[in-house]
Amino acid sequence: MTEPVSVIVLPQSRVRLHEMAIRQDGAEWITGRLDTRRFVALPRAGVVAIGLFQAGCTIEGTATEIAQTERCTFDVLSFARDLVALGFVADIDGCPVACEPALPASLPRIRPEHVRFALSPVFPVLFGCLMMVATATLALRPDLLPSFHQLLWSPRGSSVLALSAGAGWMFVYVHELAHFITARAAGVHARIQLSTRLQFLTAETDISGIEFAPRSHRLTAYLAGMATNLSIAAVAILIQATTSPATTLHRILAATTVIALMPLPFEFMVFMRTDVYYVLQDLLACRNLFGDGTAYARYLGNRLRHIVFRSAAGTVDPSFILPQNERRAVRIYSVALVLGTLLCLAGMATFTAPVDLMLISHAVTRIGPGQSLITNLDSVVVLLILCSLHAAWTVTWWRRHGASIARWRQSSRARGRGHGST
Repeated sequence: MTEPVSVIVLPQSRVRLHEMAIRQDGAEWITGRLDTRRFVALPRAGVVAIGLFQAGCTIEGTATEIAQTERCTFDVLSFARDLVALGFVADIDGCPVACEPALPASLPRIRPEHVRFALSPVFPVLFGCLMMVATATLALRPDLLPSFHQLLWSPRGSSVLALSAGAGWMFVYVHELAHFITARAAGVHARIQLSTRLQFLTAETDISGIEFAPRSHRLTAYLAGMATNLSIAAVAILIQATTSPATTLHRILAATTVIALMPLPFEFMVFMRTDVYYVLQDLLACRNLFGDGTAYARYLGNRLRHIVFRSAAGTVDPSFILPQNERRAVRIYSVALVLGTLLCLAGMATFTAPVDLMLISHAVTRIGPGQSLITNLDSVVVLLILCSLHAAWTVTWWRRHGASIARWRQSSRARGRGHGST
């Protein structure tokens, strides 16, 4: 973030803001800049102050107007300085204020009017019809039911991994493109990027700002990816029904169905801020379920450490500042957050990591002059795919967390020097 230039904010100053989005959310208002994806919750007086700023009122005049119309005392001068720190202010008395630059959006040439059709109520109807036809087909042809053994459609491990990795990542980006299109249709500057979720390498679409859209549009954007995966699987099943089980095409379609469906259980791992997490957060009317849940889990951990090791007492319960219904949801979610994270990491240690090591070890032992060309190529492809995925995860994780680790190491060194001084 670019540090704001030194500006003098006086009672007589006039504040000009960047383009702001505002939506009422219960007793408060959510406002912020869509282009920088930074948003805050404000009381009614703050929204009135923003409106008066945009109308050209001075800070002093705004305070007077709020006192008369809202019958309350509101520190408009401090509020204006907070807006500067948040990067919401374009200039003070005509003097430009440096702030956080706008984040680039993916596929900027796609305008909301180009993809407005994605929010049409026709699509849920078509999706429902497709699901009914696919379900009826499976009822008539139980042999088409997806099964994990269908992933092993070829005796060659390289062919299996190539289809799984190729189709899998293609479906990942189609999934994210569905989020992107529905969010862009709602006017959001969406951005697709690589990310990590614990041990998983995945893509994510930042649709910050969708909070300003109607709830139906928000839920459509959250669920569009899962609906796309289900649609791909349904189409693959319908095509399967027209092919002979003895053909390679039939086996590839069966594997494709499983690959399309495999991410869906992952989306229900709400402790990792997946698609279902955002649906849950919206339906529970929570502002930041993950952040508040993490803070509450950390608070409980500090309390437990205090009881067991008699260490210094932790901070006060951070959930007390939340409304009662939100507080209850956050406390329940914190349990799912901790348990889900522990189980996921345990699964990686006991299953995923050993399987990857076994595949890598097996591929290494099958490379050499005594092996056939096909066997050598098969082993090389396996190594390239697995090593590339792990390397991509490492690089993506470091880009996301490297700066935080560097700051933590610097603070640790500073504390170490402090403890060693006399």
